Amino acid sequence: MAVVAEEYYGHDEAGIRTAALCTESAVDAGAVPNASRRIKLIRERKVNSSAWRNIRLAFLPEGYPNSVTPDYLPFQTWDTLQGLSTYIRSMLSTQALLTGIGVGQNTASVLGATFQWFLRDFTGMLGGILFTLFKGSNLDSNAKQWRLTADFMNDIGMVLDLLSPMFPSVFVFMLCMGSLSRSITGVASGATRAALTQHFALRQNAADVSAKEGSQETLATMVGMLVGMLVARITSGHVLAIWGCFLILTAFHMYANYRAVSCLCLTSLNRERVSILLKAFVSSDKVLTPRQVAQREQILPLPFISFWNKWSVKTGGRYDRLIKFGVRLSSVDFGPSFEKLHTLQEQYKTEKYMLVPGSASISVVLHRHATSGDILRAYVHALRLVDELESFRRGQLKDTSGYDSSQWMSEVYTDFIDGLMKAGWMTDRILLRPGEWRAEWRFSRKGD
Repeated sequence: MAVVAEEYYGHDEAGIRTAALCTESAVDAGAVPNASRRIKLIRERKVNSSAWRNIRLAFLPEGYPNSVTPDYLPFQTWDTLQGLSTYIRSMLSTQALLTGIGVGQNTASVLGATFQWFLRDFTGMLGGILFTLFKGSNLDSNAKQWRLTADFMNDIGMVLDLLSPMFPSVFVFMLCMGSLSRSITGVASGATRAALTQHFALRQNAADVSAKEGSQETLATMVGMLVGMLVARITSGHVLAIWGCFLILTAFHMYANYRAVSCLCLTSLNRERVSILLKAFVSSDKVLTPRQVAQREQILPLPFISFWNKWSVKTGGRYDRLIKFGVRLSSVDFGPSFEKLHTLQEQYKTEKYMLVPGSASISVVLHRHATSGDILRAYVHALRLVDELESFRRGQLKDTSGYDSSQWMSEVYTDFIDGLMKAGWMTDRILLRPGEWRAEWRFSRKGD
């Protein structure tokens, strides 16, 4: 006797179709041996086709919730709410822009309005290209922070649009600056959305996740436009009412964005997460989970983080800022002779990186054949060495030879990596952003 069960692995947990099948041979029934088997259907429960299920199919990835990460739904909920507030506010800011351009005024010309709109779009396109040039490679590794930064810049752009009609003499300038702010929003939001889509997709279903996110955004846009038109009509001609609605919606927009980003539990390893994980492991011999690290990460917009980092380095708070990662070998100061270089080659002959301590920072030189695992190992070693040097400067160590950090790497690092994998971290997705310079030296495998 054998029982076989099947199920429909789809959206609705309450409507899963199951069938229990009993296979029985003719021998069991007293017939001749080697007779054919019979299949008897014992029970079946079909999925009920309903409007609710079709709605879920249109807005949630196939196989939800098993096909996405647990943080998908809370993030999308708050993201949809912030998008709704954005589209409502966009009706108010667009109304202000059209007023500033001269719509409804006899003195306004079509050519003048067209030229102003051209300058607005041209500035935004140029700003998007320049932002991509300088910050494009940083968006993957700091997706949470750039996501919040994008919406912060969008708010600035809308404020400028709403203010622009009040200052006719600088209207075009404010128009262009608002477009410039939104261009940063467009690039950063699109790039981080791609990174987050890869995070959410558990079954190689990034395209499906992206498509359903598009459906959600379209619905939010439609509702936001309808509500925005109603708000614009009610507040038309009442400056205080317009600004009151705008500021309330802006405050909710930033709150919803903060909640959305706070929901994310990313499992990739960037500089900040590695620093948090290593510090906790060294102090308690435990590896934090993605949820625990998410609660300790900085998620403020990046301009505020940059200011905080500069201050915290002076107070000994962020050691990773003291590491120059992936530098040119020729840019490292080895002194008048190359004896220090020979010493480093001997010390790191079994590694695909070299750490060069300096007066104000540690330079990390990577081998041309360094893999993502070697890059992670180099960064962890650099953090340990920085911690060791800082302890020496505080008088807690008597030697700066690097022996302690090297010994830690040889004895404990493997346990650290094993702990990361057990805790759910993706040790093959390394977002440490090293420089592109590589060097080559004679490399000996361990044990040779």
